[in-house]
Amino acid sequence: MSTRNAVIVRDLIKIYKIGQIEVQALRGLNVNVRKGEMVSIIGPSGSGKTTLLNIIGGLDKASAGSVKVFETDLTSLSTADLVNFRRETVGHVFQNMNLIPTLTAAENIELPMAALGIKADERNNRINELLDVVGLLERKDHKPGELSGGEQQRIALAAALANDPPLVLADEPTGELDTENARVVVEYLRKINQELGKTVVMVTHDPNIARISDRILRIHDGVVQADVASLGISDEPTGDYTKLLRSRIGEIEATLLGLDGQFKQGVISGDEYVKQQTNLKNTVEILREELHRMGVVN
Repeated sequence: MSTRNAVIVRDLIKIYKIGQIEVQALRGLNVNVRKGEMVSIIGPSGSGKTTLLNIIGGLDKASAGSVKVFETDLTSLSTADLVNFRRETVGHVFQNMNLIPTLTAAENIELPMAALGIKADERNNRINELLDVVGLLERKDHKPGELSGGEQQRIALAAALANDPPLVLADEPTGELDTENARVVVEYLRKINQELGKTVVMVTHDPNIARISDRILRIHDGVVQADVASLGISDEPTGDYTKLLRSRIGEIEATLLGLDGQFKQGVISGDEYVKQQTNLKNTVEILREELHRMGVVN
């Protein structure tokens, strides 16, 4: 089964020490991400979203638990091995773009390849190929200050893909952008996922952005509170989408009633009942929050 998974996180704990105070950012968290899947992680500020992403990406180390990325056990890697892992396996996209202002778009994309010692002609071909993927070939000689926020993030995305990593981790990639640019950037992320076969894990505070993914994980207080299939970004009128959300809520509430009956009849155990009930109720909460975000009083 593990061969179908890009990321396997088990019983992950992360404790930060601030002076004499210990803060537990992750509390025994479990996550699976399948190869070729796009997953969004949502949750309130301080819930552990970025901490999880940083540990998966080899930027931080867990206090306990295990993390496997494409069969590599990160918990056993040395600092030098983690550097190689980040260069070869993971493309990072950050909220603040992390572009070097004195370099052109092409040079920013070239930098990660130069670090791996890739030959100049190969680098040039790859730069043009990636600029074409993000639709900015004509902006290759522009510096970040000459690009819009959305264009800068698309260049950052191309730079994250420079070494052809199988995994792309995006931490609030649309956080600094207006609605239109945010949608464009996230659609390029989806394109990279679908057309280039990259596994993508994205942290976002925006449920509307999260809907473009295959699956949405909601993290709260350092654990996964809910894991639901995405409804997808839709161009349907808001009224139709509202009906869809309400319909899903109705279906889940009916399933909850059926679950009560199964438990009372002894068809399922108490532990299984609690597990299924908790997951279903968390899913309903996410759907109700989405209705609320749209201004619908449910």
